[in-house]
Amino acid sequence: MSWTQLLANNEVKQHKTSKTELDKIRAAIRRDLADASLKGLSPDRRFATAYNAALQATKMAIACAGYRVTPGGGHHRTSFEAVRLAVGKAADPYGDYFDRCRRKRNVIDYDDANVATETEAQEIVEKAVEFVAAVEQWIVAKYPSLKA
Repeated sequence: MSWTQLLANNEVKQHKTSKTELDKIRAAIRRDLADASLKGLSPDRRFATAYNAALQATKMAIACAGYRVTPGGGHHRTSFEAVRLAVGKAADPYGDYFDRCRRKRNVIDYDDANVATETEAQEIVEKAVEFVAAVEQWIVAKYPSLKA
């Protein structure tokens, strides 16, 4: 997939971001990572909340690259495809992992309960923290005026 194809399919639109916009996303990421780390919260909620932090990190990277994912069916899938276009190899260790998590999060939020294990919840929290750090490092390298 390319930006041209995503634009043609109306899956993304061109977008000019700002540090203010990114800082609001960063605040949501911090909130979600803190909430996902709460002991006593169900593994399902921890999993879904950490997933959302990772999704917000894709939103930051895609915005820095000059795009915004179009809302609608499949926008989470599109986000994890588009982040690979935005950050390149920095997304490689995470793209397939978060795509699998996307499907599990969908089941958690819409279809079933007690889907995620404690181990899976802890793993996605750790992967989300790593992914956010990788996106932030990419922003510092490519768009220093937008760094945290």
